[in-house]
Amino acid sequence: MAVITLRELTKVYPGGVRALDGLDLEIADGEFFALLGPSGCGKTTLLRTVAGLETATAGTVRIGERDVTRLPPGDRDVGMVFQDYALFPHMSVTDNIAYPLRIKKTGKAERHAAAAGVAAELGLDGLLGRRPAELSGGQQQRVALARAMAARPQVFLLDEPLSNLDARLRLEARTFLKKLQRELGVTTVFVTHDQAEALAMADRIAVMEDGRIRQIGTAAEVFRRPANLFVASFIGSTPMNLVDARVRGEEIEAAGTLVPLPAEARGLVTDGQEVVYGVRPDYLDYSATAAGGAFHGRVVIVENLGSTSLVTLDVGGVLLHALVGEGSEPEPDERGWAVPRPGRVLLYRDGDLLDGNDVTVAA
Repeated sequence: MAVITLRELTKVYPGGVRALDGLDLEIADGEFFALLGPSGCGKTTLLRTVAGLETATAGTVRIGERDVTRLPPGDRDVGMVFQDYALFPHMSVTDNIAYPLRIKKTGKAERHAAAAGVAAELGLDGLLGRRPAELSGGQQQRVALARAMAARPQVFLLDEPLSNLDARLRLEARTFLKKLQRELGVTTVFVTHDQAEALAMADRIAVMEDGRIRQIGTAAEVFRRPANLFVASFIGSTPMNLVDARVRGEEIEAAGTLVPLPAEARGLVTDGQEVVYGVRPDYLDYSATAAGGAFHGRVVIVENLGSTSLVTLDVGGVLLHALVGEGSEPEPDERGWAVPRPGRVLLYRDGDLLDGNDVTVAA
């Protein structure tokens, strides 16, 4: 197993496109680490640069004690699973799994034995003679994982390996992958644009934008205390309410409403200062009766999410979202109040979280 250390890692493509912009990052031994961000943010380029499939323009990549920045992929001791699995269609499951050992000139009997052992660990032992076209999407995904495991690498690199699965298989594979990584204890870097996957699976997450890391933290840290407006708007299955606001003494004026100034922000803002008021729908409670320090508005729409519903309120022309429990849904056009939970309101100034000393931000 190994620590992955990146220092000032930069990748510039012809034409001046800066895909990675001086990244510093350390991934702990045995950690399940997610690279999360929208398409084009640089997460796959970063993974491929660690793998050696892309050459860094500047900076260093270390795996364990070795500087691997200029080493070819085969000498880096990493196993990689691609988005499309990249299985050889003319080969059996056994030969696909054993292929990395074949490249290393391992004898046929030994590599087939190793392939059978890994296949048994992943529940593929009854499929060894089949070819990829005879397998389901979930089975192909496990074959790709088995191939990555066969040579027992120090590091697993997973490039959106679940994106080709349907919703049910994706959930099953998510649980399986997390359990497998825990059992093996292998340092794992997982690229995804699906925040639900990252939040559910990763020990820590790096949220990326335009070739930079905007925040590093646990799932709880990036969800509860986003370090900046980009992370706040990106993380969460329902977007965070972000409202332009102004400090009014011990209160905040937002959406034409005076609500309490968060205790954490006292002493950090001055009267009349412009800020952005942030609160997740999860922490905004809907009430059909009048409540102090709450937003009052008209229910525009109610969206059923299963065990909860998302209520959209029009508060003076600003749309706010609140989650309500099953059986508590209001009717459209009803008047109601959205009550922020104490300790769950965040303020942002110049794009960054006020009182953000407990979050990790990379430049």
